[in-house]
Amino acid sequence: MTHPSYLLLYVNSPAASGRFYQALLASEPVESSETFVLFALATGLKLGLWSRHTVEPKPSAAGGGAEIGFRLDSDAEVDATHAAWKAQGIPILQEPTVLDFGRTFVGLDPDGHRLRVYALAQQ
Repeated sequence: MTHPSYLLLYVNSPAASGRFYQALLASEPVESSETFVLFALATGLKLGLWSRHTVEPKPSAAGGGAEIGFRLDSDAEVDATHAAWKAQGIPILQEPTVLDFGRTFVGLDPDGHRLRVYALAQQ
């Protein structure tokens, strides 16, 4: 079976999005150019940020059409991350709440992609 190892987001400005994700992930990009920024994360996942103006073939939509999940171990960590992101000025689309799967909130990156932070409900 194949397993996803790479997430690519179409962004308006790779440089601006690169700075945002560098701070958010506390990680340096492994590749950076005017049209593309790449992060190789400790989990093995790669996150690419490609200029929506230079993607081939041209995308039919960009920005806000994707969600990246960040799983944490506890509700307290969700709340602490929410407070930290708010302090950093990251726009919050959904304040911390409990949904059927657990405690969660949603922030937005510079292009409107959703950043869902969550802790699974204890069973």
